[in-house]
Amino acid sequence: MIRHIAIFASGSGTNAENIIAYFKDREYARVQVVLTNHAQAGVIARAHRYHVPCEIFTGEDLAQPGKILSLLQKHKTDFVVLAGFLKLMPVDVVKHYEGHIINIHPALLPAFGGKGMYGERVHKAVIASGATESGITIHYVNEKFDEGKIIFQDRVPVSKDDTPETLADKIHQLEYRHYPTVIDRLLQNMPDN
Repeated sequence: MIRHIAIFASGSGTNAENIIAYFKDREYARVQVVLTNHAQAGVIARAHRYHVPCEIFTGEDLAQPGKILSLLQKHKTDFVVLAGFLKLMPVDVVKHYEGHIINIHPALLPAFGGKGMYGERVHKAVIASGATESGITIHYVNEKFDEGKIIFQDRVPVSKDDTPETLADKIHQLEYRHYPTVIDRLLQNMPDN
């Protein structure tokens, strides 16, 4: 049985592309669709390079009950991955995919999480706080920003010389190394329906 992965992304899509490439030749799972709320998002070109279809939706679509869920069901989605998606997921999607919908956050939750905490904002906050380490958190998605049960964390040191850009580079390396393998492990442990 092939598991169908749907990836939500709002921006350039480097994590999405990394996940698509990782699962490209897997027999048991593949990225079936990329969904984005920005018609000009870089993730669209990255997905098309791998012949992965994209669905573009609006804020109104996101707020309309059943709309996003029907897009996922159209693509026979088994597992949902957020990779730089900056909006709260609709409650019906969270409920339908409970235990099968995950996100990655560029800090060690519960610190530096919540609404508005993404990308460079997180790295600036980490540095401003004087924290000596940062990292990534992969977690299940619930109805609130960055509050789902933690699945995996990894850490990097924050040096006195780090800037938001250098810290972002360190975090990206952790994301690229771990996100596909954590997804893989979760998929391998999914019960057959």
